[in-house]
Amino acid sequence: MAQQQPPVPVVVSADWLNEHHGLGTPLVTADVRWYLDGRSGHAAYVTGHLPDAVFVDMDTDLAGPESADGGRHPLPDPEAFATTLGDLGIGDDTTVVAYDDSGGSTAARLVWMLRVLGSPAALLDGGIQAWTGPLETGQVALRPRHRTPIPWPGDRIADTDTVWDRLGDPTHLLLDARARERYTGESPAPVDPQPGHIPGAHSAPWQRNLTDDGYLAPPEVLRERYGALGADTARSVTAYCGSGVTSCLDLLALEHAGITGARLYPGSWGAWASGPDRPVETGPARH
Repeated sequence: MAQQQPPVPVVVSADWLNEHHGLGTPLVTADVRWYLDGRSGHAAYVTGHLPDAVFVDMDTDLAGPESADGGRHPLPDPEAFATTLGDLGIGDDTTVVAYDDSGGSTAARLVWMLRVLGSPAALLDGGIQAWTGPLETGQVALRPRHRTPIPWPGDRIADTDTVWDRLGDPTHLLLDARARERYTGESPAPVDPQPGHIPGAHSAPWQRNLTDDGYLAPPEVLRERYGALGADTARSVTAYCGSGVTSCLDLLALEHAGITGARLYPGSWGAWASGPDRPVETGPARH
């Protein structure tokens, strides 16, 4: 069963963040910068981050060990995730506002993970670029807090077998959040096991969730976009990307649009395309 809806919106402004600091409810700002090209997110954080922000590492804090079946960023064990959060100062009653410098495409992973567990979490709209105040340098360490482990809700997660079983069923919508060129196979990323996409998946690049200036598009715009893909009438909606990171921005955009209950395929293309017997499609995007 899905957890209770978190009491904060999917996305908040820098003004909201300023207004809610120091109001009595624990609030932690999380820097989740991570780069597919191998640059160090931690190095960027140390150079300059929001005041009192903690650094959250995509590879070690938000993922379990890489495997062929689980992909590059499988969801961590609930006990390990709870320990990590507690060590970062994120307790059971802590609100988290996460940001990056790439339109929320990596911070969305932490926000989705927390929201799906019923914890209050939001994206900082516009990311670090929207912050007009001074930045801090160096490392921030907050007082550890108690964090209770919560199992990942099965109705919000899809594994490879589930995706396989629903291939060809148009009532179960599958969204590919990667760039169109990776979806079609024209220009796969070096991390892609092979070019192409899962058969029947619709192209839904995470970048299209954003306005030209890097903010999350308004709900009505997102509702129209995902409605055109069939998300408002499908029996289920599942999102994937290369490793279950940027697809979380699609999931948050769906929630922002009022379309709830969508699932993440954490293994994503990395797990699917590593299987020699799994079918693959290439060619023009459906949408």
